Amino acid sequence: YAVSNKRLKKSMKETKVKNKWRLSKVSKFIKSNYEDDKNNIIEEYNNKGYRDAKIINDTTYLNEDNTITIEITLEEGEPYLFGDISFIGNTRYTNKELSSQLGIEKGDVFNQSILDSRLFGSQGGTDDISSLYLNDGYLFFNATPVEIATNNNTIDIETRIYEGEQARLNKISVQGNTKTQDHVIMRELRTRPGDLFKRSDIMRSQRELGQLQYFDPEAFDV
Repeated sequence: YAVSNKRLKKSMKETKVKNKWRLSKVSKFIKSNYEDDKNNIIEEYNNKGYRDAKIINDTTYLNEDNTITIEITLEEGEPYLFGDISFIGNTRYTNKELSSQLGIEKGDVFNQSILDSRLFGSQGGTDDISSLYLNDGYLFFNATPVEIATNNNTIDIETRIYEGEQARLNKISVQGNTKTQDHVIMRELRTRPGDLFKRSDIMRSQRELGQLQYFDPEAFDV
């Protein structure tokens, strides 16, 4: 029971249990949604390190009250762990600095989504390796994690770094502005032509422009 039945039921987002107290909320059984939810179950296991988890049998049958009972038989397998995580191709930051930024320790439960988020993060994130580079001018940075060995359910990762050259800002222009003068917008920017590219400054400029109340922040296209 690597994942509790309660968590598995939550994974089945589209295939819901009938609630006898809320008849108007009864869900219909939709085959395509059920197939998606079976994939969600396996994904839940994968996120817990059980990369070999699989559904070996599932059965559905109709009850007398016109509801459907679902029985799913799982094979969980054994959990996988992170092993050694190494870096090649990096010159700007040391292996120690990148390991610290990654924040994954040898022996942690293997989770591909966590690895991806620590490498690439989100557009507004700051704690991932991608942000480390993008806030230091490395606009063309890329990282490719490669599994190089699996021993006793421990996975070693080699992270291949492409840094590229640092980029500087050239031209900054404004389009679609009808509410105010362009210079009002330009003076709010944290970036200037000639500055080193820094994603965090660009994101901060966008937030502060949204606070002017001239524009819809969700409509910005930077």
